[in-house]
Amino acid sequence: MFRSVLIANRGEIACRIARTAKRLGLRTIAVYSTADADALHVRSCDEAYCIGGAEPRDSYLSIESLIATGRKSRAECIHPGYGFLSENADFAEACEKAGIVFVGPPSPAIRAMGLKDRAKTLMETAGVPVVPGFHGERQDAKFLKEKAYEIGYPVLIKPAAGGGGRGMRRVDKHADFETALEGAIRESQSAFGSGRVLIEKFIAAPRHIEVQIFADRHGNTIHLGERDCSLQRRHQKVIEEAPAPGMTADLRARIGAAAVAAAKAVDYRGAGTVEFVADGSDGLRADAIWFIEMNTRLQVEHPVTEAVTGLDLVEWQLRIAAGEKLPLTQGGIRIDGHAIEARVYAEDPEHGFLPSTGAVVALELPHDIRVDAGVEAGDQVTPFYDPMIAKLIAQATTRQAALDRLACALDRTVIAGVRSNVTFLANLCRADEFRRGNVDTGFVDGNLARLGAVPQPRDNAAAALGVAHLLDNAAVDETESDDGPAPSESPWDSRDGFQLGGVRSITIPIVIDGANVDAAVTYAKDGARVAVDGTAPATDAKVFTAGHNAYVVRGGRQTRVRIRDFAAPSAAASAGDGVIKAPMHGKVLELLAGIGDRVDFGQRLAVIEAMKMEHTLRAPFAGTVTQVLVRTGAQVVESAPVMVLEPIAESQDDIK
Repeated sequence: MFRSVLIANRGEIACRIARTAKRLGLRTIAVYSTADADALHVRSCDEAYCIGGAEPRDSYLSIESLIATGRKSRAECIHPGYGFLSENADFAEACEKAGIVFVGPPSPAIRAMGLKDRAKTLMETAGVPVVPGFHGERQDAKFLKEKAYEIGYPVLIKPAAGGGGRGMRRVDKHADFETALEGAIRESQSAFGSGRVLIEKFIAAPRHIEVQIFADRHGNTIHLGERDCSLQRRHQKVIEEAPAPGMTADLRARIGAAAVAAAKAVDYRGAGTVEFVADGSDGLRADAIWFIEMNTRLQVEHPVTEAVTGLDLVEWQLRIAAGEKLPLTQGGIRIDGHAIEARVYAEDPEHGFLPSTGAVVALELPHDIRVDAGVEAGDQVTPFYDPMIAKLIAQATTRQAALDRLACALDRTVIAGVRSNVTFLANLCRADEFRRGNVDTGFVDGNLARLGAVPQPRDNAAAALGVAHLLDNAAVDETESDDGPAPSESPWDSRDGFQLGGVRSITIPIVIDGANVDAAVTYAKDGARVAVDGTAPATDAKVFTAGHNAYVVRGGRQTRVRIRDFAAPSAAASAGDGVIKAPMHGKVLELLAGIGDRVDFGQRLAVIEAMKMEHTLRAPFAGTVTQVLVRTGAQVVESAPVMVLEPIAESQDDIK
């Protein structure tokens, strides 16, 4: 076994790898960017080295910096985690040349499976069934559009390199193909450095089934069962489970054998995930499941496999990289019970799942289930990386019991400062279709309203509680300040509610989640009473303060409140002021309109990228661009003005 490991990743991933490495007695070496200097993974390791700037290309994607740090720290091996360079063949080769063991497959295997079009050809040769489609060399847009028509709509455009759903586009109509292709190529080029794509037939009721495989350098290859990752949003996994609902022992053996054949076809070594798509319209069937790709790394959802097998897959990775044989044979793998994982993100489900950045003011995670976390209270969620906060993994003897445990754990999870998806996840766990195992990859996007992922009414009770809390804190600050004036003895400063004219009431201007509102405060004999739109403060919520803000968490949903300066003019913009603002922190990828351009309602104006997702800003009305306030490539903060539109005046004919 090794004596030291450099973990070439960050966040929850690095924390999880460090946990196993420390248990095995390895010296753990963290790397971090300038944005991550105080991150949890840095604090979790024995040593830590800064490797560059906040942008991933300047740090976590810099092979040169990572190899130099590996040499400097005298690391015997480098674990790439899952993400960043974990599937980069050049990185694996660089480790080998530097005399540092790469904890992953050999570079030829990474290259063979890294390009999905060539991987499909390889799998066809190995006798593994693949999804109908085009995965050839020719890439001109006209030809690809013709192939899509031949395959038959709907189709999927997928990057030939990379994974995780980035760059993937579903196309339902022939007329929409060019626009979707342009977006897929642009995002693929940005994410993976390659604009090559392939076209696949879209399966009507697709279920995403993946098989965990392991291989050693002694010729042994086995599988550890399957996972179902069908609950997805925009091709990003949300909840994963093992085993797959409706899976039979015979079908498990069949797809397991196909996964093993895929690994052997590229002389694989280490941990890998072979992904399949199944037509779930009539249950899982052997004749309706096809290979789609192989991820040459450990997956984010590997804890559910660990839970049902009782194995530590990171330990297996380290032992295999050190030259040991697989700890078990295929016959020794047992699946016990059911496990389900939910990915908790800093995002806002009510507003298109926009990433939420800033300080984590409070974080309370359950203690009776497995939690793999990447942040603690007081940490920052930055716009540079994936916004995952933690993974919650519940295990039980039955699937229904596991779902119940996970839902209850999500109910008890409290996150303040940044918004989160915990309520959305709990709603998913309780959705009837999911509990029956009757979902496909389109379920989430087709049921957003039912799952609470649409704008909800303002929580006035939570807001009132926040105002009351801020007022109480202000009163305490006035009376308990060490360096402030002594408490007044004047009867006119009393807070007992007495006044000659009866009950005393005032109106306090407040801001609730960015909107200007008034709160009513009534002073009576029993103290102050606060109301927002006539609603009294909630009694079933938690309040946390940071600066001038109160964060009220009620039912997993956050309401942010602050008291406005009485003398300050209102900064609220009218709905039609024409200022197009950035919906979140991010990078301006593209400006699609310039000063003087006339644009139509809904026309694309700009594209902003944040946390691995592209967000398009569209014109709220027909108008003329009068100002462009950013440049392509610039970083913008949430609510920063991007451009200004002036409405097109109605003609006299229109008025008549």
